[in-house]
Amino acid sequence: MAKRLSQNLNSAYIEAANRLNSKRARQKIVAYVESYDDVFFWSHLLRSVETDRYYFEVMLPSRTSLCKGKKVALMNELGPRLGRCMIACVDADYDYLMQGATETSRVVCTSPYVFHTYVYAIENYECYAPTLENVCVMATLNDRRLFDFESFMARFSEIVWPLFVWSVWAYRSGNYKTFTMLDFFRVVSLNELNYYHPEQTLEALRHRVNRKINRLQHQFPQARSSYKPLREELLRLGVTPQTTYLYMRGHDLHDGIVAPMLSGVCEALRREREREIRQLAEHNVQMQNELAAYQHATAPIEEMLRKHTDYDQSPEYRRVQEDVRQLLTSLNKEESTTGEA
Repeated sequence: MAKRLSQNLNSAYIEAANRLNSKRARQKIVAYVESYDDVFFWSHLLRSVETDRYYFEVMLPSRTSLCKGKKVALMNELGPRLGRCMIACVDADYDYLMQGATETSRVVCTSPYVFHTYVYAIENYECYAPTLENVCVMATLNDRRLFDFESFMARFSEIVWPLFVWSVWAYRSGNYKTFTMLDFFRVVSLNELNYYHPEQTLEALRHRVNRKINRLQHQFPQARSSYKPLREELLRLGVTPQTTYLYMRGHDLHDGIVAPMLSGVCEALRREREREIRQLAEHNVQMQNELAAYQHATAPIEEMLRKHTDYDQSPEYRRVQEDVRQLLTSLNKEESTTGEA
């Protein structure tokens, strides 16, 4: 019985339930997300665009199992049930950049009731370069600027941009097994970073990227005619050489590049603050108390990356907000037309 009820829970059902309330009551729109980790992100975004007429309730797509993921959210369980009062909110992954080349991409790019991040995933927003300095302050309670994250990530992106176009080309052309996202990450990962001379790290990265591009050009000579048009299309879609990092696989960016980079900076900031406490303490007891208080007040950088929401000022995030606003505007127009009729 529970399974049958879950299967019958669709947009029309929620719309009918809304009608049972008074005409002045706010109408509920159910927003399904891929996993528990996505609930806070989408709740924060959707609440920011709620109106005095509509509000959102975020939940997982399956009430009968622990199945998660985009395919569950869009195709298997939920796809046929989406509508004006039931939407799906998912990571874009490469589906946005694939522009309908696969079944999932077609749903993500064309359904008016599916909203996606535009950037690869939520982790990419958490790594939004203009926010990283503040994340370090949150983690260390030390406001001294030791590293220019925004400039570094822009230069990093410019260097990997041509190879990123190759990555998208490989997935669009069906050659993704030959050049996978993992292969891309292995080329662009930062094994070591000299915080005082980041240009050395970037120059080594440039050499690795150029070598890989040369190999791909020899391996796929047929790409010569399609590479440039794809690059221009990606630019039109909003990917820029300075923001490439937002569109690469989020897990790789978060765990393999940004978190280690921030960890090094935060460790230096913590040591600096602790040295300051030791120098200023008048006696050993005061020093131990102050050190304990400081260490208790700080937080792991990974935790701060996951919890901050400063990325809500990014153009990509605001683009998602605008898509949701357009849905609410269309619902208002439908309601006005129905009322007039």
